[in-house]
Parts: sequence; structure tokens; C-alpha cells
Amino acid sequence: MTTYLFKLVSLLGGLALFLFGMDVMGKSLERTAGGKLQTILAKMSSSVPKGFLLGLAVTAVIQSSSATTVMAVGFVNSGILTLKQAVGVIMGSNVGTTVTAWILSLSGLQGDSFLVQLFKPSTLAPLLGAAGIVLYMFTKSEKKKNIGCILLGFMALMTGMELMSGSMQFLKNEAWFAKLMVSFSNPLLGILVGAALTAVIQSSSASVGILQSLCSTGAVTFGCAIPIILGQNIGTCVTAMMGSIGANKNARRTAMVHLYFNILGSLIFVVLFYGIGLFFPWKFLEQTCSGLSIAVIHTAFNIGATALLLPLNGVLVKLATLSVPDDKKEEKTELLDERLLGTPAVAIQRAHDIAVRMAEASAKAMSLAMELTHRFDAQALAQVLELEDTTDRYEDALGTYLVKLSGMNLSVSDNRILNTLLYTLSDIERIADHAVSVGQAALEMEEKKITFSDRAKAELKILERAVADILSRTVDAYRHLDLELAAMVEPQEQVVDALVREVKSRHIRRLRDGLCSVEYGFVLEDLLTAFERSADHCSNVAVEILQVSEGKLEAHEYLNSLKSGELRESAVFAERFARYKAQYAFPDEPADKP
Repeated sequence: MTTYLFKLVSLLGGLALFLFGMDVMGKSLERTAGGKLQTILAKMSSSVPKGFLLGLAVTAVIQSSSATTVMAVGFVNSGILTLKQAVGVIMGSNVGTTVTAWILSLSGLQGDSFLVQLFKPSTLAPLLGAAGIVLYMFTKSEKKKNIGCILLGFMALMTGMELMSGSMQFLKNEAWFAKLMVSFSNPLLGILVGAALTAVIQSSSASVGILQSLCSTGAVTFGCAIPIILGQNIGTCVTAMMGSIGANKNARRTAMVHLYFNILGSLIFVVLFYGIGLFFPWKFLEQTCSGLSIAVIHTAFNIGATALLLPLNGVLVKLATLSVPDDKKEEKTELLDERLLGTPAVAIQRAHDIAVRMAEASAKAMSLAMELTHRFDAQALAQVLELEDTTDRYEDALGTYLVKLSGMNLSVSDNRILNTLLYTLSDIERIADHAVSVGQAALEMEEKKITFSDRAKAELKILERAVADILSRTVDAYRHLDLELAAMVEPQEQVVDALVREVKSRHIRRLRDGLCSVEYGFVLEDLLTAFERSADHCSNVAVEILQVSEGKLEAHEYLNSLKSGELRESAVFAERFARYKAQYAFPDEPADKP
């Protein structure tokens, strides 16, 4: 009894180390890949075959088909992927997850050659662990630290595998265990056990690893292993099914596609394989199975199921649609799906995409509002108000989402993006507010029949062109987090300030000469304030991209140093300021009417 107790403790310790190593390795691989995961999945999965290849690649990188599938559910719920595109990604993730089984099969290597001894976990794990701890402890590069974590995770995973295998050795001579393994040769029971184990630990890779470690007892036969592997593929669907709770119809259908793919694949295999066995018995089923054999079976099944069902992806979609039928209730797409928080690098990229969409909405609102001052249109004003309301909703959603992300373990680059977004949301939203102010000023002009002189119109056109250009440049810099584009914003903001001062000065001279009214001046002041402050917010966004997100200087300190010539960028700033000033120069006023 005492022996069993200590063996159980050793088994649980090995399982804990195995799962921990898999988690560390997967998350480190994910951080290394960063937001590229979303870019790849969203932009390159236009067809089912492409989606299959991408799902395979992403799962092989992050070592988790469950994570990839939940990501696909989140993307469908957010409108990034269509249901049909997600089908290929799901099938690819099933094949991609087999990579783990091949890595774990190294524990079964036999032989006395140098290469065999080198690649055995008892040798390879300590070597990789030593290299990993050096990279993690003694390098400053984030990329190298992540590689170190990957190696350390691999060491923990392989050591846990070895510990589990060692703790199960005593089962070789236990008659009850041999009988238990034989009972799993019953296809139905084996499938149920495999599905239940995988559903509990939420990882098909981990459950396959446990099965591989059981192979060390010599009691696992092919007849026992095959049904369990089939069940493991079904059990992994539980994660996606749970992840789809509360999602929209297409996201729930995505989870159903995953379930149907694995159930149909297993059902077809059972019917064909065991059906043939009734007439031509499979003699190898009684043979002992190894860890390598498990990897081969796991891969062969998933590749075979994909080859059979990939051309029938439309059938899977129809089955999922029948399971989650349409109703009259209109559903909204989630801008920021919390399911993506499970892969923080992807969630950061998604938040950045939505923030860019918010910036585009603000810039469009200002562009429409400026047109209203020359040709009023009630529908265009309504569109400006709608865009401002949209930016408010974006700001609220992003603020909540980013706060949740801020408490997660992010890479340095992702953390910089997070800080940039947090610091710039209010500035972007305020630009839309100023667009509403311009629209209201245009409405006042329409109602009071205020008309600018031709000279004033020409000056405002130049100012508006400068404002439109700085907004466009800021949005582009924000979209790509481009430091070069961001550096061009501040000198242009200074030009906008100079243009505003010049318009005010010319208005005062015209007012003094009786060429315009005081009422016109009130409207003009509202317009100039909105334009100047919009440019100020553009400057704030650009400075955050340039400095604060990199942890260099506080924004105001940076601007003061830049303008005073203390920074090496000051010469470039002065050159750009002069160029932009000449580009937006006002025509000279008539000499007789200063």
C-alpha cells in the first residue's frame, strides 16, 4: 500500500511538471510569434485549404489545438473570420497538435549510438534546460529570454514525461492493470475513456502524452490505444464548446464544426477499421504499443480524417447550421471578444486594430464636418454625430479590455503597444468631439445665413487642408506604429498653430476695416479652436508613439526639449516645420487693406 502511495505521488508530480512544461513552452512560443498570429489567420485564411495550412502552422507553434480553436471561435465572434474560413483552421489545428506527440515519442528511443543517446530525454532535457536558463537569466534580449523559456518548458515537459513513465513501471506486473487495459480494447469504452480524460485536463496533447507514458508498462496494445486516441480527439472539443458559450450564432457553429469533424472522423474510422476487422482480423492489435506508435496513430488518424472531410467542409457547415439554427433575433458582432484574452498577443493586436478603426472614424468625422462649413448637408451632420457616438463606444470597450490585458504576462513589445493604446484613446476620441463642434458651427452658419468672404474661405481651405493632412498622417502612424511618420506630426502641428494665429490676426484686421461682422468672428473662433485642438491631440498621439511607449521621456518634457533644440532630432524638426509652413502659406493680403 505504501509503495502504491509513493508511486501515485510520483505520478502526480510528473503530471504536474508535464502540464507546466507544456504551458510554459506554449505561452513562450506564443509570445515569440506575437500579434503575427492574428495577422496570419485573419488575412491569409481566405479559403479552406489555406485555413488548414495556417491552422496547422499556428497550432504547431503554440502547441495547443484547443487554444487555436478557441481563437478561431473568438475571431468568428468578432467578425474577423467567416464560418467557412474557420473550418479550415480547425482541421489544420487537429493535424498541428500531433507535433507534440512526436516530440514526446523521443522518450522511447532505443540504442547505444551517440545520436540516440543525445536525443533521449534523460540527456536532451538537461542540455536544453542548461541552455535555457543561461538565455533566460543572463541575456537582456526579450527574444532570447523567450527562447530560454521555450527550452525550459521543453525540459520540464520531458522530465515530467520521464517521471510519469518511471512511476508506472511497477504496473507491468499487476494483473488488474493488464485486465483494465484489455477492457479498453472495446471501441466504445476506449473512446469514452479517451474523451473523458481529455475533457478533464482540457488538452489532447497532454492526454496523448499520458497514454505514451503508459506504454512504458508494456500493457498498452494497439487494440487498446486506437480507441483511446479516437476519444481524445473528441474530448478536446470540450474546450471550444465551453469557449463558445455566450458567443453569437456563427461562433457557436464554429465550435460545432470542430465537434462534428472529430465525431464523424472517429465514426468513419470505427466503421471502416473494425468493419474490415470482422472479415480480416487485424493481427497487430494484440501487439504492444510504443510512444512512437502512438504518435504515428495520432497523426495518421488526423491526416486521414482531414483528407476525407476537407472536401466535405460544406457538409460540416450545414450540420453546424442545423444544430445552431437562425432565428429572428439580430445579433451584434463582438468588437473585442474576451475569448482572445487566452492568447494575449492576439488580444493586443485585436485591440490595436479596433483602436485604429476608432482613429479612422474620428478623422472621417472631422473631414465631413469641415466640408459642412462650405456646403451644409443635414445628412452629413447626422453622420458626424453617429461617428462621434461610435468613437465613444470604441473608447469604452477598449478601455475595459486593455485594463484586463494590463494584468497579463505580456512581451515588452506588446506591453508598449498596450501603453500606447491606453495613453492615446482619450485624444482620439476628443478629435471626434471637435468634429461635432465644427458641425455645430456649420449648422449655426446655415441657420443664421452667415457667409464667409472669398478671402476668408480661401484661408480656411488652406487651414483645413493642413488639418486633414495631420489627421491622415497621425492615423497612418497609429495604424503601423510608424516612428518615422509619427515624427512628422509635431512640426505639422506647429504649422497648424501658426495658421490659426494668422487667421485670427487677419480677421481682426478685416474687422477693424469693417470687412466682416462680429457674429462671423464668433463662428470663426469656434472653428479655429476645434482645428487647433484637433492638431494638439494628433501631436499627443504621435508623441506617445515616439516616446512614452518606449519609456524614454514624459510627453511635455520631450516636446519642450525638441523645440528648444536640446534633442538631436531638433534639426530635422526645424527643417520639416519650414517645409510644411511653405506648403500651407496664405496668399498675401492686398496692400491697401492690411
